[in-house]
Amino acid sequence: MKPKRKWGAVFKHALEGVFASFKTQRNLRVHGAAAVLVTAAALFFRLPPRDIALLMLVIALVISLELVNTAIEATVDLVTPEWHKLAKMAKDAAAGAVLVAAVFAVIIGLLLFYEPVLHWLGFT
Repeated sequence: MKPKRKWGAVFKHALEGVFASFKTQRNLRVHGAAAVLVTAAALFFRLPPRDIALLMLVIALVISLELVNTAIEATVDLVTPEWHKLAKMAKDAAAGAVLVAAVFAVIIGLLLFYEPVLHWLGFT
């Protein structure tokens, strides 16, 4: 039986996974940059706390799914370095999960920013 890890080690390994993924995965860096910009825009437009919380939730969902996608791709590549239809299906499904979350995050962002941006531009 494996010895139990201490909480500090658990968090350390999790953070190592996040940082390693940010270093190696371009899409994760793009999502991270978008998260920073959207958060700054939310603060600039003084969105209500509930709207900011919703934005943080969808940002966390997209970034989390991107991390899961990275883990699935790495695992599939480790198990079967050559092309296989099931490996392709696993990778495509994981990427599809990120895509679905990202599309809905954009839709939610548009709904939340629509009125504040129109007001800022002087259209309301």
